[in-house]
Amino acid sequence: MVIATSGNRDLHYPGPMPQTPPPGARPARATALAGAAALLVGCGSTAAVEAAPHAADPECAEVMLSLPDSIGDFDLRETTSQATAAFGEPSAVVVRCGVEPPGPSPEHCVTAEGVDWLAIEREDDWQLVSYGRDPAVEVLLDVDRVASSTAMVALAGPAENVEQTRECTVDG
Repeated sequence: MVIATSGNRDLHYPGPMPQTPPPGARPARATALAGAAALLVGCGSTAAVEAAPHAADPECAEVMLSLPDSIGDFDLRETTSQATAAFGEPSAVVVRCGVEPPGPSPEHCVTAEGVDWLAIEREDDWQLVSYGRDPAVEVLLDVDRVASSTAMVALAGPAENVEQTRECTVDG
């Protein structure tokens, strides 16, 4: 499923959340973050980002209204769809509220500023998904341009607008 387009590149959503590749397999996503980084067509254009399935959830409005003006050195940009955001030109961070909340997962779970995030390292980018919150917030980011910890901390406040009903657990 394509969630964002720019020129001749597409940002592909990996499928239903959570998506875990088979052990040892890495899906080829050479265009995923390149597409996210090239979401914009020309200077000052609007980022084309497909809305998540539950973008109309009222809690997503609270999330989006409390987004920071910037993440790291990247300013918030206008997007074409409800409950979406992009930071930077070209985009270094893409946010969508209203994705399916992930269930229990073998993916790495990190807590930042009171918000649990599934951190999924993909071939060319990272995907963060808020855990234990419905609707969930998804973040695609280029970790060569912005650290995942920077994005998680910057987006924790907005994500906290959705009540937490579960939390990460650590075996051991």
